[in-house]
Amino acid sequence: MNAKWWQNAVIYQVYPRSYCDSDGDGIGDIPGLISKLDYIQHLGVDAIWLSPVFKSPQDDNGYDISDYQDIEPMFGSLEDMRRLFAEAGKRGIKILVDMVLNHTSDEHPWFLEAKQSRDNPKHDWYVWRDSTPDCPPNDMLSCFGGSAWQWCEECGQFYFHQYSVKQPDLNWDNPEVRQALYDMMNWWAKEGAGGFRLDVIDSIAKEPDNKVTAEGSMLHPYIREMSKSVLQGTDLVAVGECWSANPDRAKLWSNPDGSELSMVFQFEHIVLDQVGWEKWNLAPLPKVKLKEVIAKWQRELHGKGWNSLFWENHDVPRIVSRWGNDKQYREQSAKMLGIFLFGLQGTPYIFQGQELGMTNAPYELEEYRDIEIRNMAAERLAKGYTMESIMESIHAKGRDNARTPMQWNDGENAGFTTGEPWLKVNPNYVTINAEEQLDREDSVLNCYRKLIALRKSADVFFDGEYTPIWPEWEEFFAYRRSNGKETLTVIANFGEGELNVPADLFAEAGELCVSSYPDANSNVLRPYEARMYLKK
Repeated sequence: MNAKWWQNAVIYQVYPRSYCDSDGDGIGDIPGLISKLDYIQHLGVDAIWLSPVFKSPQDDNGYDISDYQDIEPMFGSLEDMRRLFAEAGKRGIKILVDMVLNHTSDEHPWFLEAKQSRDNPKHDWYVWRDSTPDCPPNDMLSCFGGSAWQWCEECGQFYFHQYSVKQPDLNWDNPEVRQALYDMMNWWAKEGAGGFRLDVIDSIAKEPDNKVTAEGSMLHPYIREMSKSVLQGTDLVAVGECWSANPDRAKLWSNPDGSELSMVFQFEHIVLDQVGWEKWNLAPLPKVKLKEVIAKWQRELHGKGWNSLFWENHDVPRIVSRWGNDKQYREQSAKMLGIFLFGLQGTPYIFQGQELGMTNAPYELEEYRDIEIRNMAAERLAKGYTMESIMESIHAKGRDNARTPMQWNDGENAGFTTGEPWLKVNPNYVTINAEEQLDREDSVLNCYRKLIALRKSADVFFDGEYTPIWPEWEEFFAYRRSNGKETLTVIANFGEGELNVPADLFAEAGELCVSSYPDANSNVLRPYEARMYLKK
């Protein structure tokens, strides 16, 4: 096998403010994460993607950075970060730093200088346009609502912000900006980072005059320059968040020659259960279409690129509540979704708590903390939407669904903190928690442990070619992967009725390695039953 380490790896995302609080202030921190490294090692993963812990005013939970080379005090110190690198390294775990290169906080020293005057040397480090205070340069909207332009009194211009008004976009057309970012990334690599997750990286080459944010004309030249300056000649992994990615673009991003990145997060499957581009407009999941999307990415990137495999992250809701059944069949459907994903070609990502089958949380509006949720509710109320419809959308798709504190045990605040948690703990922690699942053989947690170990046991996970099985059968999700020496077969019932499957499919599949039910021995698939077979 000629696989790079990250092609055989499983990566675990930690959202630090919600993982483990070491000092009782209600906010998770780096020392808290260090205290849980044995748990993460026990799970069997190879790397941790750590959401931002940089110094930040926390307008967007750390994705608004005011100092790239210091740690936000609520999370700890630079020394704590160095200790995390060291302690994770002792356990064979790399740390991927979440890098926000599209924008900074408006409190970053670069922007504080940039807004002083048009003549300031840092002014051109951001995106500015002339107009009058009551007339933005154009009608572009921020992803968080409202205009994407904000008037700045100090220099009498508008600055561009694709996200919060406190997140001004950097001007990547300025070579000084690019070099400063590359220098900073190299500094983190020397400190011990094993790689980078690159936030909204497809937006860095924005062209606001043409109303272009993603996939600007200079995007790939800039990425290739960054790769040469930071990544090439190292074993660093770099995964880009690319909402605009399609298979052809992903082949550029993840070209095996290493000219750009290692892989990208693409979201074509994630947007299937919505109407148009507005995630809050809910729609039933088209299951046949989901299979088509997965098959397309598996086929088109085989040998030409590399997939990132994920159901959850800090920006999307819990998958068991979204596409499974988080009540009667919570454990079965959580396992089924894991089994189906882990047989695919690519690098699997687990978001904290996914390995427990954690669920969405039905809070009241005032209990949510996310800026996106609050802005959407205010905008939709002003447009005449009912509160009932707004809350239905939030309960289904709100980002705070994934950000509720990690459920460690059935004690106070789920063992997350001894203080008042920054976001309310999901009340179901009494029954859904890590302590309860650790030693229970048929738990969701132990299913994930088996899947992680299994991926390291056979080459077919790395190089097997994907073939769907009966793709038009709506509830039946199945595929085969083969490399000529080994065959992997994954068979799943993506629904709540029983499926009678021809027995010869099982007879040819090989050894049963993992299943979502403890007794999987007939050709009838029960609700959300999934099985993974390996033939050597």
